[in-house]
Amino acid sequence: MNKDLTPTARALVALSVLQDMPGITAERLSARLGVTERAARRYVATLRDAGIPIDATRGRYGGYHVGRGMRPPPLTFSSSEALAVVMAVLDGHHDAGNPDAPVGSALGKILRCLPEAVAAQAEVVRRTAASTPDAGAVRPDPVITAQLVDACAARRAVQVAYRSESGTEWTRAVDPWAVVVRHGRWYLLCRTRDKDTRRAYRVDRVSTVEQTAVTFTPPTDLDPVAELENHLAVGWEYAVEVTIEASHDHLVRCVPRSIGRLEIIDEDTTRLVGSTSNPHWYAEQLATIGHRFMITTGDEVRQATRQLAERLLAATN
Repeated sequence: MNKDLTPTARALVALSVLQDMPGITAERLSARLGVTERAARRYVATLRDAGIPIDATRGRYGGYHVGRGMRPPPLTFSSSEALAVVMAVLDGHHDAGNPDAPVGSALGKILRCLPEAVAAQAEVVRRTAASTPDAGAVRPDPVITAQLVDACAARRAVQVAYRSESGTEWTRAVDPWAVVVRHGRWYLLCRTRDKDTRRAYRVDRVSTVEQTAVTFTPPTDLDPVAELENHLAVGWEYAVEVTIEASHDHLVRCVPRSIGRLEIIDEDTTRLVGSTSNPHWYAEQLATIGHRFMITTGDEVRQATRQLAERLLAATN
């Protein structure tokens, strides 16, 4: 560290190190600054005197941490603003989850400025983000997202107003378990209180959120990502069952879990069970399977598949 710096400037350099290396010991801090341990501890005391929360943990794995709620000057963030920045970074950078990468390091600093409950939810979102940017990504309203994250952290039921892809609108009371980003889409993983069913709703289709005084306890073994994958094709308006002439082992590698659940009929035949709010999109997904199939349930998807086939056939004439 530059020996010509004033004591205040040296304390600010120490603050920068503490923010970059949470959990750093006095010994490592002094080495990083090029001063004695006594001087390093004095800089920490100066920061505390200035009202900056510096926590110290004793023990083998102890060290200094900048306390929650610290806002680095001159920037200030509300929870909604900080979460909006996190969402933008996750949508555009595949290394947002890497704390050693510049983007990941900057994102970590923002998360350390958030209240603890909000930061914990945002950290889960960061870890479960898709590994590469998705051109079809949809970024939801950060205020709505912040309200849902707050409700997840507080474990309070909410009333959500929702609009499906087909335009159907409803209001439902749910227990919000987690907000998860997957393949460029943001989802609310929840339990409906009226029907006691697990659902995954697109956050960008939620128009209002009203937090209630009712509390809940999420499942102790909940894996948000796995649960989301299992329920992306469940609970939509139009039920679908398809018999596919291919083995289960083969199809499990090429059929997205988001369109339904695969069931073994025999060694050469598999049943696909799912639902959708967009029959035309579902028909397009079926067309990519590459094996003979028969739609046994779902008039809406059957009609959409027929229209797709006619359109493709007309393109060959």
